[in-house]
Amino acid sequence: MIMAPFFVFIFSCLMAYLIGSIPTGFLMTKIFAGSDIRSAGSKNVGATNVYRVAGKVPGMLTLIIDIAKGVVVVTLAADFFYTYLPNVDYIFYKTLLGLIAILGHIYSVFLKFRGGKGVATTIGVTAAIAPLVLLVSLAVWLIVFIPTNYVSLGSLAFGMALPISALVFDQPFYIVIFCVILCMINTYKHKDNIKRLLKREENKTIIFSRKIKSIR
Repeated sequence: MIMAPFFVFIFSCLMAYLIGSIPTGFLMTKIFAGSDIRSAGSKNVGATNVYRVAGKVPGMLTLIIDIAKGVVVVTLAADFFYTYLPNVDYIFYKTLLGLIAILGHIYSVFLKFRGGKGVATTIGVTAAIAPLVLLVSLAVWLIVFIPTNYVSLGSLAFGMALPISALVFDQPFYIVIFCVILCMINTYKHKDNIKRLLKREENKTIIFSRKIKSIR
């Protein structure tokens, strides 16, 4: 019985990873387009590439489900398992599970430890643990994306806004660290996009156009 909380903790972390690992983009593209998203377009399994390869509906479904993965992990799953972990800090626990879910999305066990960039799942996690931080960061994303049509540039700005917003709004220590880690992961996952942006070779995403050109 003494070891029970330890096993609950490990099991919940594993569950968070598996939920995050659900390959939504891969499944949506298979269902709607009959193709492997990993060999189409930018080869990324995120919603943007699904939007281009398979269309608006699967692209939106991918975005919604990937966001939902993060929300489910830090609300339903975290609250359920936490009842068996009386000596664990609640904010730390939710934040940790959220980070693990995001890493599961980026390094999915179902896709040979490859995946998306984690932005959508980050939105879901942050919406549940720091909604004000998310709102400001999403506003930054829009401010950057709308005039440039670069999803990648907006996502980079979004990632950088997370830790800044967390500090400005005096968020708990664990959430600030969480946002710092996410910023670093987000920047690293967009390294190829950064290179293309610097060379002015990055593709744009024109949302309100019949011909949609998506970023890599």
